[in-house]
Amino acid sequence: MENKEYGLGNIVEMKKGHPCGGNEWEIIRLGADIKIKCVNCGRVVMIPRIEFNKKIKKILK
Repeated sequence: MENKEYGLGNIVEMKKGHPCGGNEWEIIRLGADIKIKCVNCGRVVMIPRIEFNKKIKKILK
C-alpha cells in the first residue's frame, strides 16, 4: 500500500489476522514505533513503523 496516510484513532486492516479472529486494529500511538490495539479482544501490540507499513492492508475508518 503506497501513500500511507493514517493517524491516531484510525482503524486499519492488517494483512495477517489476529489469533482471536479479528482483523481490525486501532492506532493508539504514533512515532518510530506504532502501537495498535485489536478491536475484537483489546490486545495491544507495538511494532516498528517500517514493519507496520509493510503489514498494513488498508485503512477502514
